[in-house]
Amino acid sequence: MKKLLLGAVGLVAMGISAPASAADLAARPYTKAPPPVVAPVYDWSGFYVGINGGGGWSRRCWDLFSRTVSPGVVTTLPALAPEGCHNTSGGTAGGQIGYRWQASNWVFGLEGQGNWADFRGSNTSLFFATPTITPFLTTPAFTNQSRMEAFGLLTGQVGYAWNNVLLYFKGGAAVTGNTYDRFVIPTGALFSSARDTRWGGTAGVGLEWGFAPNWSVAFEYDHLFMGNRNLTFTTTTTPAVLFTTTDRIRQDIDLATVRINYRWGGPVIGKY
Repeated sequence: MKKLLLGAVGLVAMGISAPASAADLAARPYTKAPPPVVAPVYDWSGFYVGINGGGGWSRRCWDLFSRTVSPGVVTTLPALAPEGCHNTSGGTAGGQIGYRWQASNWVFGLEGQGNWADFRGSNTSLFFATPTITPFLTTPAFTNQSRMEAFGLLTGQVGYAWNNVLLYFKGGAAVTGNTYDRFVIPTGALFSSARDTRWGGTAGVGLEWGFAPNWSVAFEYDHLFMGNRNLTFTTTTTPAVLFTTTDRIRQDIDLATVRINYRWGGPVIGKY
């Protein structure tokens, strides 16, 4: 009995001393929570300026509409006489300037672009394939050559962005500067020329990657719808004789360019 009482007294003493020991321990130090991680978000808003370079190709078809071999003697053909088609191709380089604004993942913009170009090609005229003799003039055989020297685009854009990757579509107005030449076969001498500044439309698509906060690189494809245009070729062979032709020339152009842009004026924001 005495042993049982001693054991009970010992258990009570241990229970009383345990809280006191815990109270003597130092308080647990307070640790400040780490700041939230901010993921950077690329913002496409702002003005931009850049350069571009690449190449293109074009299909040109010439159809003879009428010809004049002497003053006052005009031959209007009963139907368009095909002179044939040829492909032109070459290089281009230029620049662009524009503005974009971003709403959520959607990006909208306006852009102006101007390029030098050297797209050229030729074919032997089907109508003037052999020399022809008239009362006033012997007409030689001709090679027809087309050359695009410059173009400009004024377009609107709409795109969708995945952070620093932007897929966009564009459309608007296009203008081209062109020269058309006839060369004599077989000498290669220039016989007659015509020039035009032609307006049409354009549609294109581009994929752009922002590789730095203000820099991006893009690949872009554009098609230019330039339609038909009647052009007059005139050559003075002697003071008394004129040889004039009017041709309906069709032009469609495809462009593939690489672009580098520098952007400013748009904030860099963060997303939690």
